[in-house]
Amino acid sequence: QVQLVESGGGLVQPGGSLRLSCAASGSIFSIYDMGWYRQAPGKQREMVATITRGGSTNYVDSVKDRFTISRDNAKNTVYLQMNSLKPEDTAVYYCNARRFSLGVPFNYWGQGTQVTVSS
Repeated sequence: QVQLVESGGGLVQPGGSLRLSCAASGSIFSIYDMGWYRQAPGKQREMVATITRGGSTNYVDSVKDRFTISRDNAKNTVYLQMNSLKPEDTAVYYCNARRFSLGVPFNYWGQGTQVTVSS
């Protein structure tokens, strides 16, 4: 089982940047597809960006060309570089690790890190 710890959240002005990190431990990091999700108050959790074991990426339309997900398997860490931040990006951001066993998905979550975009 993998344990995930996010860091890098905080308060930033509109147009600013933040980089979130998610450190994994307890399992072989490279076998997991990784992702970032977010949940704003009163809203459902949504996928922000994912990166497969092979490095393929996917983004929700609202963050394309502003956010970049990457992974460093040597450091067991996944990153989310967030640029040109907007107030609507305000949310708790969660790191996700997913693997499949016999076709069944197993999901693991971090505790979340708060991102607030405000002037």
